[in-house]
Amino acid sequence: MGCKVRVLMRATAFRWVIRGEPFLPNGHAADEDFPEILRHLVRQRGVPEGAAMESFLHPKLKDLSDPFLMPDMRPAVTRILEAADRKERICIFGDYDVDGISSITLMTKILRAYGLEPRAFVPRRGAEGYGLSFAAIARCLAEGEKPDLLISVDCGTVSTAEVAHLREMGIDVIIADHHEPNPTGRPDCVAIVNPKCGDDFTYLCAAGVVFKIGHALMKERPVDLDLKGLLDLVAVATISDIVPLVGENRLLVRHGLRALPKTLNPGLRALQEITGLNANPTAGDVGFRIGPRINAAGRMDFPEDALATLNTDCRRTATELAQKLDAYNRKRQDVETRIRKEAADELSAGFDMESDPVIVLGSRDWHHGVVGIVASRLMRQYHKPTFVIAIDENGVGKGSGRSIQGVSLVEAIRACSDDLITGGGHAMAAGLSIREENMADFRKNFATYVLENSSEEERLPRLVYDTEISFAQLSLDFLASYELLQPFGNGNPQPVFVSRGVGQSRPPFHMKNKHLRLMLRQGYHEQDAVFFGGGEHNLPNPPWDIAFTIDRNTFKGKTALQINIQDIRAAEEVS
Repeated sequence: MGCKVRVLMRATAFRWVIRGEPFLPNGHAADEDFPEILRHLVRQRGVPEGAAMESFLHPKLKDLSDPFLMPDMRPAVTRILEAADRKERICIFGDYDVDGISSITLMTKILRAYGLEPRAFVPRRGAEGYGLSFAAIARCLAEGEKPDLLISVDCGTVSTAEVAHLREMGIDVIIADHHEPNPTGRPDCVAIVNPKCGDDFTYLCAAGVVFKIGHALMKERPVDLDLKGLLDLVAVATISDIVPLVGENRLLVRHGLRALPKTLNPGLRALQEITGLNANPTAGDVGFRIGPRINAAGRMDFPEDALATLNTDCRRTATELAQKLDAYNRKRQDVETRIRKEAADELSAGFDMESDPVIVLGSRDWHHGVVGIVASRLMRQYHKPTFVIAIDENGVGKGSGRSIQGVSLVEAIRACSDDLITGGGHAMAAGLSIREENMADFRKNFATYVLENSSEEERLPRLVYDTEISFAQLSLDFLASYELLQPFGNGNPQPVFVSRGVGQSRPPFHMKNKHLRLMLRQGYHEQDAVFFGGGEHNLPNPPWDIAFTIDRNTFKGKTALQINIQDIRAAEEVS
């Protein structure tokens, strides 16, 4: 029986490239607890043998560094303690994404431990835009008493004019952020606790920065505050913000994931229940199930519901709010599907896969809260730096960008600043505002920047794999050792393995959403495999070389090692 099905081919074909040096067994006696091939994977991540490898595999909270090493930590802590002593009015102003919402929640819990009752505020993406905008500040001050101290989390580093406006009104400002600073200067405020303004902890998200503030406060003035009990929130934010899972991020996320199934936060518990999260959640589970639902509220312009979900103490209310977030996420998915189809139609009409180095698309019919997800999917599909822009009735576009390795969107925005109203973010993900009539010039200048600042080699789509492995090496014992490399994510990618000369024990089974389930065979060994989206490819005739990751799959009390296929090609002869 033939296994080939006529389906849509993907837009790119990967070149398979090994990461670093290939694994060569050294012939030494194998470590029963940790196979030699896994030691090779850890070394590939820049971790040497010895104490450093032990710390990587078994990170301990006692190894957290001194929080006062972070820029401006001392004045921030001093000002917060003054506010506690004076019982001042405090407003926590945060972003509408997972990191911002989690950071507000963390800061609220920390300040309450010091006898304060802060007010929380989240801007609305559509009407007020990102961060400390003048529109958001005006609504914030109109909805409550003027604060003595405003603490900005996950935003504010480049808000020079807005902070000056707050200071003119007699409001002190502390910024707890992790975004890139403005090279032309910094806001005039009490403190900017931002690792990007120093040399250490530059990988932290805003929730990690807030956790560090809590740690510093506890060192300066201990109170009844269980910081360890907040690591579940830190983990959710760190994973969802796609910051590197290295250094202390790895430590915080490892312990936060362990705490998540037993969380005392009713909102996090309700989100786990509604998404069917199991008792051993991974970073992928959080990134693909919990994060999108918290984000969906902000994307649909109801960020207050996400904030309420993480801050309620009532389990019934938490369940109701989690159901609302789930509904927002389904609506977001519907809107995303429509925009992706319209974007694909536009690309098919005027995009040259070979010669066009970037994708820049915009429409007045697209929702501003979803363009970032569409940009991410188009970038992965076509392997091009991508901006997708939603244009309002006044001809002003708000866009989100996603990039490939080797092309910094922050630097591209600076190079194209004459075409833009504003813009900023990170190297791999950024946002911008632009006039509709300037989009053509921006597309041209963005393309020029990419061509002049990246090589043709860098712009080619690649699948980077870590090592070759045989099915005979795969077992539950191997999986248990392999899981010590977790959490996987940015900066610590999930290892990709390659196995050669793989056949089928039976034809592929087509599941819903164009996924494939396969039973693969190599020699005498069989492995169950899933190829997400595999139904959209024309599979070559076996035997195959397969690139894959591995995961633990528990179903009806039975645990098995499952292969998740990343790519399939016709088997190549090995000399």
